[in-house]
Amino acid sequence: MKVGFVGLGHMGSGMAANLLKAGHVVSVYNRTTAKIEPLVSLGAEAAKSVADVSKNDAVFTMLANDNAVRSVVYGDKGILAHLAKGAIHISSSTISVDLSARLAADHAAAGQRFIAAPVLGRPDVAAAGKLYVIVAGEPDAVAAVGNLFEAVGQATFNISKTPKDANLVKLSVNFLIASVIESLGEAFALVSKGGVDRRQYLNVLTSTLFSVPVYKTYGALLANRKFEPAGFAAPLGHKDIRLALEAAEEMRVPMPLASLLNDRFLTLFAHGGEMLDWSAIGDLAGKDAAAS
Repeated sequence: MKVGFVGLGHMGSGMAANLLKAGHVVSVYNRTTAKIEPLVSLGAEAAKSVADVSKNDAVFTMLANDNAVRSVVYGDKGILAHLAKGAIHISSSTISVDLSARLAADHAAAGQRFIAAPVLGRPDVAAAGKLYVIVAGEPDAVAAVGNLFEAVGQATFNISKTPKDANLVKLSVNFLIASVIESLGEAFALVSKGGVDRRQYLNVLTSTLFSVPVYKTYGALLANRKFEPAGFAAPLGHKDIRLALEAAEEMRVPMPLASLLNDRFLTLFAHGGEMLDWSAIGDLAGKDAAAS
């Protein structure tokens, strides 16, 4: 299949590489051209513009936020203006529910198809082609690009025909991960101030009731206080919590823990933590407690 890919950050580069490995014809575009070169060496075509990369059967976008997605979709040089009728825009970005709904409507009005396909997994998982893909869109569109999802992930979960549903699910999952990070951080602060070795404590957790990836991955980062280089930058995590709160406010769903997490991110930033991994919010409890 001929596929375009816009956004070659930590996640997008791994996804695009796996599309190439699966035998798809891939053209790539990124504002920072240096990020294109490794994929060109694997066989990708370097597109000169968003317009050029949109001239494919399908085009992925994997970008940081709503503004970045809007900048490549709208306008005379955007995806919407250059994607062929019947072609498919696959948005794997973690964006707001409102923007996802707007993208679905605008692509439909242009005779194009839109699928929301946010993913679960960190950059190492993306590179290994082991992401979990959360998909929502019209069944014929989803079926047409099923082999693309197989190339980037180990499992695909088809949520509904309404794209924004996939974005709501993704935001809820990131809220849960951030909640785990905060609770792990508080638990580490308690035991470490009591004199228990952090790594020994993590071994107890992950060898018994909490033997699952989220506790193993983030527990290790917290136990070792390894927040650089960031696999998922703290400002992106904060953005996702804000988007979850926006959706919750629209639907009148109280989320007091999400509000606490929002404040945790603000505290981290107030202390200069913008460049750290989002798991660094879990270390704030230890600092509050003066725990080693």
